[in-house]
Amino acid sequence: MNKENFSTYETAWCPGCGNFAILECLKTALEEMKKDPSQVLVVAGIGQAAKTPQYVSANAFCGLHGRALPAAVATKIANEKLTVIVNTGDGDSYGEGGNHFLHNMRRNVDITHFVHDNQIYGLTKGQASPTSMVGMVTGVQTDGNFNEPLNPILLAIAAGAGFVARAFTGRKEHLIEVMKQAIAYKGYAIVDILQPCVSFNKFNTFGWYNKRVYELDENYDCENKTIALAKSMEFGEQIPIGIIYREVKATYHEKNFVLKQGKPLVECETNSEFVGKLIKSYI
Repeated sequence: MNKENFSTYETAWCPGCGNFAILECLKTALEEMKKDPSQVLVVAGIGQAAKTPQYVSANAFCGLHGRALPAAVATKIANEKLTVIVNTGDGDSYGEGGNHFLHNMRRNVDITHFVHDNQIYGLTKGQASPTSMVGMVTGVQTDGNFNEPLNPILLAIAAGAGFVARAFTGRKEHLIEVMKQAIAYKGYAIVDILQPCVSFNKFNTFGWYNKRVYELDENYDCENKTIALAKSMEFGEQIPIGIIYREVKATYHEKNFVLKQGKPLVECETNSEFVGKLIKSYI
């Protein structure tokens, strides 16, 4: 395989699903960045979005529901040479995985987190997710969802994430550029990708988003946290897409005494005798 060639494969997604655009854009972004498939790890949990690692020719890890980030973080800590990318849905990331989402922002491990945000639980047949809008009627919330939707952009900035962005699958060239910048960022980068679910979310459709999304231009100051916080709360008749906030921060590797020595843990010698004794102590 040519090291610049990432193949994609037949999927189980519904025709018209926004996940197709994310898969295509991810492949394109990795190729344009000249990444080697053998040095890329795509991690996921459970859900429609979490099937992404199975559809692209790179290293893959599919874990438990909401538990993609621990595996991704552990892998990056062990082998910092890998490009580690997490692909999960809004339920997987913000619901079951909400605690990991919060605390990885504190650690600032150098991974990229792409959230396929379709504002619904697609794999389990359409109940409200953490980002579903108030009033959305589903097969479970028959009287309409009455919970306030989580604002992941606002939460990420407030919690200390250094790279926070939003994109839309209806703007593929823009999505590719945002993906490339997120992957290149040194530290934890999250991109909330608006991805309509054509089967179960009949409200937040491609048409609904196309009337509302707009790209942030070169005059927008993404390094001003006060401006970014205000922009993060803009979601309704207008929805900004692009890099909402970016800040240079020390990564987990740069802060950790052992890791900042420069040699990946995976290349360090292991004292098998000591490890053996440690294992036996738990038996």
